[in-house]
Formats: sequence, structure tokens, C-alpha cells
Amino acid sequence: MSVWPSVLFALLAAASNGLATALQRHAARTIPLSSRLRLGLLVDLLHRAAWLGGMLAVIAAACFQALALSQGALSVVQPIFVLELPLTLIIGRLILGGRISRVGWTGVALIVVGLGSALAAAAPTIGNDNAPFSRWVPALAVCAAVIATAVGAALRRGAGGVRAACFAASAAIAYALTAALMKDATHAWEVGGPGAFFASWQTYGFALVGVLALFLYENAMQSGPLTASQPVDTLGDALVSLSLGITLFDERIRTGWWLLPEALGMALVLWGALLLSRVALARDLVGPQEQEPAARK
Repeated sequence: MSVWPSVLFALLAAASNGLATALQRHAARTIPLSSRLRLGLLVDLLHRAAWLGGMLAVIAAACFQALALSQGALSVVQPIFVLELPLTLIIGRLILGGRISRVGWTGVALIVVGLGSALAAAAPTIGNDNAPFSRWVPALAVCAAVIATAVGAALRRGAGGVRAACFAASAAIAYALTAALMKDATHAWEVGGPGAFFASWQTYGFALVGVLALFLYENAMQSGPLTASQPVDTLGDALVSLSLGITLFDERIRTGWWLLPEALGMALVLWGALLLSRVALARDLVGPQEQEPAARK
């Protein structure tokens, strides 16, 4: 089976998520800020074409991700989502205006080169389309324990970089687990159609864990600077997805001396994510406008 269809669908999913982020931020800019919880906020957003377009892009991203996971390895598809940050930056510039600095373009280049190098060196193989329940039990237990530990560590710290990084680590694990559950659920659809899909526990699993991942990610954004949370979330999702692909679906990567260029590629991705998290336009797109934790109550 060719790897290119899954790569294409993963790229389309990353681009759709980037478009959704830019459109929703554009819609949010048109609504006056309020210090109180506004029940009418959703009604206001429903009248914004940009917000509706963003929601359609979210749906498209989910469909593209499901197609990508059904066509290829989890250890290939999820790392490609690293490109969501630079794609969001580029799309956001077109929609929101602003200028991408030389540092920003350097970050984009580092992520693209690093991801390409790491995947080329790893050469992940497509394993099984679904995982037996006997493998899901320990995988779910380990992920739940690590998420709980990271959240507990975050809650013991005050607002700042450490708290943001801990929440980002928990969100990264939840996002990777969501993708693994989605891969199994899409297999159920392919084998048994909609009936099997909605009868599969993995379907409800990825929906619940996906909501949890979003909640944890939002807490990471609100807990401290983007420079602390974004690199952890970007690299963590890729590494945990790689681990789940190997343990659940029997995917394989090259080892031995190949680990050196793989590690170098991931280091470039981390460097690029760190640079992009410092770009003003990126902070405006994926983080709160006030970046100093001390400014929050």
C-alpha cells in the first residue's frame, strides 16, 4: 500500500485545522471582550460567516484525519500534524494580516526539514488496521496514568512555564490517544459500515478523549507562555503517536544508527516550534493575547 494517500490526507487535515484556527480567531476579533461569561457569545458567533467557515474547516479536518488514518500508519499521520503550526501561521497572515518575520520563516523551514528528515530516516511501516482489546487495556491505563500525573503536577504549580508545559504534555498524550482510537474506529466503519462504527467503543472513546485533549490544551494556553506549551505539545503528540503505533498496531521504524538522524530531525522540529511560538502572529493565533501569567487573575 502506498504511503502517499495518507500523507496527502494528513496534510489536508493540518491545513484545514490551520484555516479553522485563523477563521475562528478572525471571528472572535469582531466581538467585544467581556470579563463575564456571556451566554450570548455562541449566538453572536453564529452570525459570523468566518466562525461558521471555521467550524466547517474543523469538520473537514476530522474527515481528512480519519481518511489519513484509514490509509496509513499512525506513526506517519500524526507526526505530519506538526505542520499545523506553520500552516496556521501562513494562513493566518493571509486572513488576519500581519507580517511573518525572518525568525518565523526560519521556524517554518526547520519544522519542514526536520519532519521530513525524521520520517525519511524512520521509514515507518504500516502495521495492523486495528488493535486487539488486550493491547488497548495497558495502553489506556498507561496514558491515563501519565495524563493524571502531568495534570496533578500542573495543578501544584502556579501560573507560568512549568504549569503550561505540564498541561501541554497531558494534552499531547490525549491527542495521540484520540488519533489511535479514531484509527480503530475507522477500521470498524470500513469493515462493518456505519452500524459497526457506532457500535464500536473506540468511536465514543475518541470523542470523549478528544474533548479532554481540547480542554487540557486550552488550560495549557491559559497557564503560561506559548514558548513553554507549544514545543511540548508539538513534539509530544508526535512521539506518543509513534509509541502507540508500535505497541498497538505493530508499526515499525528503523533503529540502529538510523536513530541518530531521527533524533536530529525531531530536534530541528523542536527548535522550529520554539521559534514559531515566539512570533507575534503565532501567539495571536494559537494563544491568548495576554502572554504574561501575572496579568491573569
